[in-house]
Amino acid sequence: MTNGMSRRGFLRGTAAAGAGVVLLGASEVLLTAPNAAAAPAPAGVGYGPLVADPAKRLALPEGFKYTVVTEAGVTKLESGEFTPSNHDGTGAFKAKGGGTVLVNNHELGDPFDKTKLPVPHLKDLTYDEGSAGGCTIIETDKDGNRVREFVGIAGTATNCAGGITPWDTWLTCEETEGLAGSGGRTKDHGYVFEVDPFDQEANKNPQPIKALGRFAHEAAVVDPKSGNILLTEDAGGPNGLLYRWEAPKGFKPKKGGLKELGPTDGVLAAMRCTDKGGAFVDDLSRATEIGTTYSVTWTEVPDRDARTTSTRKQFTGDQVTRGHKLEGAWWGDNGAYIATSFARSEDSPAEHDGQVWFYDPKRETFTLKVRFGVNPNPDQDGAFDGPDNIAVSPWGGLIVAEDGEGVQHLLGISEKGESFPMARNELGNGSEFTGPVYSNDKKVLFGNIQTPGIMFAITGPWKKQN
Repeated sequence: MTNGMSRRGFLRGTAAAGAGVVLLGASEVLLTAPNAAAAPAPAGVGYGPLVADPAKRLALPEGFKYTVVTEAGVTKLESGEFTPSNHDGTGAFKAKGGGTVLVNNHELGDPFDKTKLPVPHLKDLTYDEGSAGGCTIIETDKDGNRVREFVGIAGTATNCAGGITPWDTWLTCEETEGLAGSGGRTKDHGYVFEVDPFDQEANKNPQPIKALGRFAHEAAVVDPKSGNILLTEDAGGPNGLLYRWEAPKGFKPKKGGLKELGPTDGVLAAMRCTDKGGAFVDDLSRATEIGTTYSVTWTEVPDRDARTTSTRKQFTGDQVTRGHKLEGAWWGDNGAYIATSFARSEDSPAEHDGQVWFYDPKRETFTLKVRFGVNPNPDQDGAFDGPDNIAVSPWGGLIVAEDGEGVQHLLGISEKGESFPMARNELGNGSEFTGPVYSNDKKVLFGNIQTPGIMFAITGPWKKQN
């Protein structure tokens, strides 16, 4: 999987405006009003308008096509059960001999015995007999056609997003704080688990990585140089936090390394931002101008297992900077791209319909790269809102899964910042997109519609999005 990204666009790009997005120009000024009406992407950007699908599943640009890789209740696992429902975050890995191996989260939070299509509880692969979530592993050929699918981990809860590690494993994140004894659970949840797409022996007897904390985890991204891990929190009342787990001395980022950690190894801390004048920033939504750059420090979490008080509630005053719906994260360009989803009339001090930030670990800065103005009519196709899962695209820029209101898209953001539609959900159910990720050879874009749970392989005339 290609994780690199050109600096030309997001880090020193020229100014442009796509559908409902405002961007950074060379002079670092806001060139488009934050709530400007949606406008089409400039000529040459993206792949043109979306074409309605006769099968009423997925609208794509002309020249593109899709195949269904997995579908909840239709395709089957090699153990005989149907593919589980509620597809979410997905990692893609180069298969030995060609093709792609994918790890697909299933965001299932109800008790196992009350879930219609749970992740099956197979021997040695189940953490909690009372929980329905987990991950499946899918092997495909070079064209994205499904070869087989099987359980990677079961008995976890609300597996939302996650992240690829530099040592080719998948960190699956539980977006819950549920403790044993509630919701049918027999064990505590709210952890990160590691799934190996190539070694089922490594997936046996799944155990949480308690050093990474217990909270409503969304995504995880690993700094390949330091081994530090950034973790997003999708939570409210109060808003969630961006965390950094700082690896202890002697930690080696490698397969098996995380499993050797004790529950308090390393330092888990939450981000605190100050502006150029040194003033504390209480919430990320306050940033309205593209190019806004904050200085970052980190405040240690007092009790990372949070059995009595949620981690985000352990801070007071000006100790941390919050964000409404901290969502997807992806490593690229020697830093991490972080999405915060919409903030309207909720507990955020300023409204927007999504932000994309860049964290620079060397400079310890956090910079606003993309801001979605409030979508005036989400039910009308054209404008975008609610960025969730994100991935750096090998064709330039980002691929973003929309989880907002009304019409739902997969959308691209070019290196210059113009936004364009890549796919539209035509199931008529308003379900979000999840897990966009390219194959290692750049030929196949995999993406999911969460409900009921369908993974698509999209192919077509890809081109560089400068």
